[in-house]
Amino acid sequence: MIDLSRVIRGALLELTSGILVLGAGCNGLTQPANTGGKPTAQLTARAVSPTPTPPALAKPVAGSASVASASPSVSSQSTTAPAPSPVGSTGKWTFDTDPVGGLPPGAQSFSGQWAVRAEPDSPSPPNALCQTGNADYPAISLDSKPYTDLTLVTHFKPISGKADQAGGLIFRVQDKNNYYILRANALEDNVIFFTYVSAQRNQLKAANAKVMPNIWHELRVEVRGNMFLGFLDGKQVVDGTDDRYKSGGIGLWTKSDSVTCFDDVEVTS
Repeated sequence: MIDLSRVIRGALLELTSGILVLGAGCNGLTQPANTGGKPTAQLTARAVSPTPTPPALAKPVAGSASVASASPSVSSQSTTAPAPSPVGSTGKWTFDTDPVGGLPPGAQSFSGQWAVRAEPDSPSPPNALCQTGNADYPAISLDSKPYTDLTLVTHFKPISGKADQAGGLIFRVQDKNNYYILRANALEDNVIFFTYVSAQRNQLKAANAKVMPNIWHELRVEVRGNMFLGFLDGKQVVDGTDDRYKSGGIGLWTKSDSVTCFDDVEVTS
């Protein structure tokens, strides 16, 4: 007679052994060939994809510059100061297109009798600006712009006058009572720098120079800081210094009963 209980226990034992073998295979464990041996752990080697090696940087072609070398370093950049702006003409008056009998546009008469009139022998015909009145110091402003350093030049012709035959430039004009003067006189044969302060004239520096009447002359002043240079017919004849006025407008000047004409006034700064 078959012992069912023994059969059932044997079947259960085989079933349990199969389950264990299956579990061990899933866990990476293998059962040795001999029955009853302990399971031995075996590592399953996995293929690891190698990290890709980045491509080597391309070598620069001979003669080409890298980005770093293309941009100069701060220390290699030039520290040379920028060149100053070129000096240019900032104002010129020929009076040739101005109406005869009037003043040039923008001009302001401080004293005397000023008007544009025909002067056929002027350096740039047909017109000139002339003073024909009688006053202590006839003067006219041509430009009230505040010039600092400048070169101011004009041609002038002293025509007549019993007390004076003068022609002059005024610069760093503050108003009708305050400015500097450079004037030449055909009766005195001299060129003088003056200050004009609160309508009072005072001499800075004088020099002798031949000034012929009824002849066109060139009068020029160069101003740099507090230093002034005066020129007659292209020759420096006088200098002066003063710290009173730092900047100001420009214009023309005569004295007393001087009848004087002016042409080709030009200022540069």
